[in-house]
Amino acid sequence: MLRTHTCGELRKNNVGENVTLAGWVRRVRDLGGLVFIDLRDRYGVTQAVVEPQNEEAFKVAKKLNSQDVVQIIGTVRERPSDMVNPDLATGEIEVLIKDIRVLNESRIPPFPVEDETNTSEETRLRWRFLDLRRPIMQKNIILKHKFMQSVRNFLSQGGFIEIETPFLTKSTPEGARDFIVPSRIYPGKFYALPQSPQLYKQILMVSGFDRYFQIVRCFRDEDLRADRQPEFTQIDLEMSFVDVDDVLSLVERLIKSVLKEVMGINIQIPFERLSYHEAIRRFGTDKPDLRFGMELEDLTEEFIETEFRVLKSVIDKGGKVVGIKVPLNLSRKQIEELTEFARSQGAGGLLWFKFENGKTSGQLSKYVNFTPEGSGTYLIIADKDPTAFKIAGLLRLEVAKRFELIDENQLKFLWIVDFPLYEISEDTGELEPAHHMFTHPKEDTLQFLDTDPLKVIAKQYDLVLNGVELASGSIRVHRRELQEKIMDKIGFTRERMESRFGFLLEALQYGAPPHGGIAIGFDRFVAIFAGRESIRDVIPFPKTTKAQALFEGAPSSVDEEQLRELHIQVIKEESENGKESEKKEKIN
Repeated sequence: MLRTHTCGELRKNNVGENVTLAGWVRRVRDLGGLVFIDLRDRYGVTQAVVEPQNEEAFKVAKKLNSQDVVQIIGTVRERPSDMVNPDLATGEIEVLIKDIRVLNESRIPPFPVEDETNTSEETRLRWRFLDLRRPIMQKNIILKHKFMQSVRNFLSQGGFIEIETPFLTKSTPEGARDFIVPSRIYPGKFYALPQSPQLYKQILMVSGFDRYFQIVRCFRDEDLRADRQPEFTQIDLEMSFVDVDDVLSLVERLIKSVLKEVMGINIQIPFERLSYHEAIRRFGTDKPDLRFGMELEDLTEEFIETEFRVLKSVIDKGGKVVGIKVPLNLSRKQIEELTEFARSQGAGGLLWFKFENGKTSGQLSKYVNFTPEGSGTYLIIADKDPTAFKIAGLLRLEVAKRFELIDENQLKFLWIVDFPLYEISEDTGELEPAHHMFTHPKEDTLQFLDTDPLKVIAKQYDLVLNGVELASGSIRVHRRELQEKIMDKIGFTRERMESRFGFLLEALQYGAPPHGGIAIGFDRFVAIFAGRESIRDVIPFPKTTKAQALFEGAPSSVDEEQLRELHIQVIKEESENGKESEKKEKIN
């Protein structure tokens, strides 16, 4: 063995022992008479010291650089009381070096391999192997591992079976775009990387595996943000013979157990529930942050007879007047900045008035016929319904962030339930699934499926934590005739049903049980509890916001021979701005 102990292991009870350590040089301090080396691995840091009478080791130590990999052999001794480092677990001891061997030298790193760094994310991702050496990054990845193990243990003890589903599957691009994989054996045919194991886990329920789970990689070719990646991990589970309450209860107990075991956090269950409609009316979003107040207020009736032209015009057209009661006396400059924010979100402008001790002042003061309690500033959005609520919801969150009204120490879990089964597409104006087409309608709204589909409520549920959508799931359709009817409403022909989902429809005819499940965004979950804003900080090798892997250099070109085997031809063509772009298409 190249080491007898790790760099975070030694304590006072090891004093006098001969030990061998191996790791990376964090720092060398040459004090003339002594050379101190901080040696680090993923377990911690140990201080080692070499004295000048040990000539050979002293000479080697003086030449060491940061990130050199070394092995040291020495004796553990207690540090003098005035040299104890309380910030290190090993801070009461040091290792007096007898021998030191350089296992590998390091070039000068492009940035300090320390937690505190001003290095850009692009540089960190380009040199990811060094970035992952930083203690904070190793802490994040280890935390993810602990969460993963805890989830597996809980679900396995609860009778769930972990089953792997295929990565090469059939393309069914009804949501985000698929990543497609050309087949060498079948020219002109393609596999797709799964956006979700959705169809396979439903098939597993038909197959009699009544409790399935998988910590699975999924792939979506979509525009990226801080909480999105083209490949990501989710905790995927499905259960037979259940309804909504059963799934929600299971997930609550799972999260409670995992947080207690890994973080020592004791959360209260059950979580609060809100219907989709109520969430929009109170918070302007289906993923509200409940760590602060300022709920939206429908002020339409308060201004129904107003003489203020802008409000009257909106109300006369059936629009809504939505207010946010901000407990702050905002300045004109602050209101102007918030007005610009509201406009950037699609609002025509922002109306306001101030109130204090029963008196109002400002822009709308003479049109206000009610007396708000307390003091502060009312911000008002007037627009069509539900646009007014959605813009006001964005403004509510912006105000809370800008003026630090959010209690960062709170954990506010929330279920959003009773989503509409269908919605009208903003792009096409056609009916489309609000989530996905495999969701079972609530029985008391099935009557509207033929006459008024927008009134059908789905057995759909989302889990929200502090304003972040953490999980999404539903009870599934388990009868073929109902599944076909739901597809028919969004324009699927029989041929298209068979072409895309024939294997599922066939399975539903052979004793499919009632079933439902959920997928928890595992990367998002870990990022929240690691205190990171971006999921890239909890993924070992993530892509950039441009979907690039900077360390490996992906995506990249491939050899012409590979393309010929796959029956792919790369065609270069001129784009509108004159730059060359590439398009891949199969050779007939």
